[in-house]
Amino acid sequence: MKNSLATGKNTEKVRSDRAGCVRPRPPLFRSLGPANPPLQVQIGGLKYELVEVLKHDSWAATALYDGPGGKRVCKFNRQYPICGIPMKWLGRMLARHEVSVLRRLEDLPNVSPLAGEVLVEGRILHTAFARDYIVGHPLGHHERVGDSFFPVLERLVTEMHRRNVAYVDMHKRENIIVDENGEPHLIDFQISMMLPHHFPGNSLPMRVLLRLLRLSDLYHLQKHYARCRPDLLGFNSQELAAMRPWWILAHRFVAKPLRTVRRRLLVMLRIRSGRGMANSEEFPEDALRREAHQKKE
Repeated sequence: MKNSLATGKNTEKVRSDRAGCVRPRPPLFRSLGPANPPLQVQIGGLKYELVEVLKHDSWAATALYDGPGGKRVCKFNRQYPICGIPMKWLGRMLARHEVSVLRRLEDLPNVSPLAGEVLVEGRILHTAFARDYIVGHPLGHHERVGDSFFPVLERLVTEMHRRNVAYVDMHKRENIIVDENGEPHLIDFQISMMLPHHFPGNSLPMRVLLRLLRLSDLYHLQKHYARCRPDLLGFNSQELAAMRPWWILAHRFVAKPLRTVRRRLLVMLRIRSGRGMANSEEFPEDALRREAHQKKE
């Protein structure tokens, strides 16, 4: 794998306005360690060439490829050891989970379909998978989308819930893609919860947890709705915040201090600057780069 992965010089040439303030992520905080996604992969028996690295964090590297079948997105889950502890098992587990979720939702028009297994030099990477690329952009903070955008997205989420899948990551705007026709799409099902058909995965505690996560999906969907089209919803995001469910408040009570500690650690390591926001990294993910570019324009 090491010989087939591109070096940072070949794939992540990024000019940063923060030169000297932050440094690239060290291998420990990158799913592929010192390496980057391969320059060439095979998907469905066809060769695809690397176009751009979209994201590379501790859990996965996501890259855009182009080939005879069009553009594909490949996700390479964690495989680099942590303090000497092997992590390929985690990468395989994450890949299997996300592929299983996508297969359950594969007939839905607003979910990017799977494109197949990813091979490098003829060898299957069990920590990776490929999906179709959606031409579009992440939902903007106050983007005025079409009247049908959120009703379509709500129907998609409701159908996912009917199939016993909770998206979980709905609070992230960068996971909601606005395509060229103004239609919504969801990507990145890494932490989505899917209730299996067998015990103990479908036990009562798991069903209760799934119900809470589904309600959280709907709350965060309404939050985006209220920010982008309050004229259609009838109330704004400030009014919605006053109706925040207790379990989201409880989660924030625990998660917010942990997130603060994590950000401070990344600032101490000079991976991020300022308050430790993700956009302060030398190589932020594609959605944050796009947003920064739009603000400059």
